[in-house]
Amino acid sequence: MSPNEQKPAAPRSLAEALRARDDASLARLLRARPDLLGPVPNDLTQLATRAGTRASVIRALDHLDRFTQQVAQALAVGPEPATYAELLALLPGERTADVLPGAVATLREQALVWGGDDQLRLVRTARELLAPTPQHPSPTGLGPTVAEATSGMSPGRIQEIVVAAGLSSTHDPVSAVAALTQLFTSPDRMSALLDEAPAESVDVLNRLVWGPPYGQVTARPAAHLRWLLDRALLVPTNPGTVVLPREVALHLRGGRAHRTLEPLAPDVREKATHRPQVVDAAAAAQAHTALDTVEELLKDWDEGGPAVLRAGGLSVRDLKRTATALDTSEQVAAFWVELAYAAGLLASDGEADERFAATPAYDEWSERPPAERWTRLAAAWLAATRTPGLVGGRDGKDRTLSALGPHLDRSAAPEVRRRVLGLVADLPEGAAPDPESVTDRLTWERPSPGALDLRTRLARWTLEEAELLGVTGRGALSAHGRALLGASPDDTGAAATPAEAAARAEKLLSPLLPEPLDHVLLQADLTAVAPGPLERPLAETLAVLADVESKGGATVYRFTPGSVRRALDAGRTASDLHTFLTAHSRTPVPQPLAYLIDDVARRHGHLRIGAASAYVRCDDDAVLGEILADSRSAALRLRRLAPTVLAAQADPGTLLEGLRAMGFAPAAETPDGDVMITRAHARRTPPRTAPEPVPEGPPLPDGPLLDAAIRSIRAGDMAATTPRKAAVPAHPGGSALPRTTAADTLATMQAAVMTGESLWIGYVNAEGAASQRVIAPIRVEGGFVTAYDHTADEVRTYPLHRVTGVAELEPDAT
Repeated sequence: MSPNEQKPAAPRSLAEALRARDDASLARLLRARPDLLGPVPNDLTQLATRAGTRASVIRALDHLDRFTQQVAQALAVGPEPATYAELLALLPGERTADVLPGAVATLREQALVWGGDDQLRLVRTARELLAPTPQHPSPTGLGPTVAEATSGMSPGRIQEIVVAAGLSSTHDPVSAVAALTQLFTSPDRMSALLDEAPAESVDVLNRLVWGPPYGQVTARPAAHLRWLLDRALLVPTNPGTVVLPREVALHLRGGRAHRTLEPLAPDVREKATHRPQVVDAAAAAQAHTALDTVEELLKDWDEGGPAVLRAGGLSVRDLKRTATALDTSEQVAAFWVELAYAAGLLASDGEADERFAATPAYDEWSERPPAERWTRLAAAWLAATRTPGLVGGRDGKDRTLSALGPHLDRSAAPEVRRRVLGLVADLPEGAAPDPESVTDRLTWERPSPGALDLRTRLARWTLEEAELLGVTGRGALSAHGRALLGASPDDTGAAATPAEAAARAEKLLSPLLPEPLDHVLLQADLTAVAPGPLERPLAETLAVLADVESKGGATVYRFTPGSVRRALDAGRTASDLHTFLTAHSRTPVPQPLAYLIDDVARRHGHLRIGAASAYVRCDDDAVLGEILADSRSAALRLRRLAPTVLAAQADPGTLLEGLRAMGFAPAAETPDGDVMITRAHARRTPPRTAPEPVPEGPPLPDGPLLDAAIRSIRAGDMAATTPRKAAVPAHPGGSALPRTTAADTLATMQAAVMTGESLWIGYVNAEGAASQRVIAPIRVEGGFVTAYDHTADEVRTYPLHRVTGVAELEPDAT
């Protein structure tokens, strides 16, 4: 700066400080505090006002890290305004000087602090929120200033305190309090005063120095307490309550605003380290298990799942049944159920007897390649605000939180999941983090007490769910998990779009997943072993023909008379089954299995059941006689109508199951006498969309919206602050809008077209909304003025009859 140049004047308000910012700085503010954009402020004054509202300031403070919060707390208990040196004195420490500039810059950028380093001012609302009160003590543990503490004290009592403290009496309480303040803020004089204090008095001060600063005294305090009270080292606030003034506490603390400073974020510690190849293989194996588990869940609900509770969600009993079917715990079962719901694969059918079932999207999903199916599940999990870890807990009204029910959304969940995985990604490849160090880091980054417990639990659940889903393997982030987060595959640092991230994750995961097999190994004990995942047609047919006995690295299927009959009921013949097994077995078809198929097929359909209410017919009347003689048939109420026909008063389904329970193998038949082929009915809901995540606060604005908002704010600010000549009101006591006659308006417009000057106008639109604008008229004709509108930053045409008035700008206006 040259000697002739004047130093820019210090801003007198937050609005002036914002006005001095460039567009990039305003964009950073609006990106950090998107609630300021709803709706877009008219000008910078309105933006500053909105930035100082209580709700917005609370939200901004809650999103600060621990050290930046400590800086704001120090400013709240420091002088107003404070210099940078005074702030640094309140925050002493080896590393504070290195990181304090960044914290102050963050507070400035988020419009919580304004002014230069010689006049740092915390916005008033933040100071009120962070300043100590009896109801809400300061996080620093400091109490009110001596001036605030003695505000209700009588002038005579203040003079007594001044004299007892060794000061000269004054003529008014204001100067007396000022003298006390000077004494308490003078290190040498304060030390000399405390040197005279009884040892018991010093002990009392030491107990209050780090907070809370309030203590209790009796109506007749002891001598060592009376010594403190007489010198305002303790000040009464209410009957029986005293407070340690802030200046005294700061002297005893050595000027420190906080007992412990945390200028640096705690490191995430490594718990174990594995080779990256081992991590990727373990994660891929778990990803394959995740796909199998989701398919097993939805197949189990293929014909209609559990009923929906009246309040929504699964009942505790149905969740237990689901957990048993999936061979897992109820909490893990809730995770799989919620994952399928978040991915849009599961929903309620919306019918009168409302039940959960797979959606049509499940059929499309199940046909996709395994890696693509996994990325869809993982992407849905990353973005979901529904939190399965809450299932089984209680809400604020002491209601049980159920899986698939309401009240499970937590808007912080997606941000915490991504942050936790981001912290794991920052570790060396193959390193698994110590969970406690992860939660410590999150606590430092967002120490807001209201969200602290939830964020800690979300972090723990994220690590557990990422392992279940196969995003991590052995606790370390896998290569496909890292790609799914959207990290740049090279060193450019450019983040990938969600589609690009999914494509890269699929590419990395696909070679690690086992290839589907087209064969099984048949064994003589009527079992078949699938040494890996089976191709879908083979798996579906085998699931009908045999029952799953065990799962793991290999799946064991068992053939039983019931399972073979199920295949025959589905329209297969014995010959079809023999051919199928021969084609898909790497071992010869064992003789016991061939005999089982032939034996069940020979008896299958020998009895025929139809609707009379129901009847049984058989060409062998001896078989019907055997049925009638069996006491177990009494409940079916059978009677012989003809040598080969029995009638029953039970429905066909009950009759079919009853005879099968007696050891027979009946087949249902159609009204035409043909064998009825039964197939599993896959129940589907109507088309459903996946649940929308519940956003945490307003959405983050994108680049175009920010650019448009800043242009609008700048233009509105120009219209509001540009100097202009006073307009002659059409009526006495005119409004804030310029008011001129139609003739004066037209003449001024025409003159401005010739001179190229800008004008200030009042304008009322078709909806009746009034506004003021700065325009540069270009053309006036046909009752309209075409002008460059500085407020809108574009050329517009306005009807002259809607212009309330016009005023010229001051000559030096820009």
